Amino acid sequence: MNDTKYELIIYWSAQDESFIVEVPELAGCKADGESYEQAIANVRLAIIDWIETSMRLGRDIPKPKGKLIYA
Repeated sequence: MNDTKYELIIYWSAQDESFIVEVPELAGCKADGESYEQAIANVRLAIIDWIETSMRLGRDIPKPKGKLIYA
């Protein structure tokens, strides 16, 4: 499964002094980093771990939905 197709929400957290990346399609999957690039690299690892853990537990893995369309 290609981890780069999931939607990512990226924002700066002044409280944490780091970039936060959330993967809304994968419950609880998120990562942080001191730089934008580091946060993206870290969330890629988190996605892989999330998928591997779900597979091991026999849970469903959501397919990436792609761009959401709003009315």
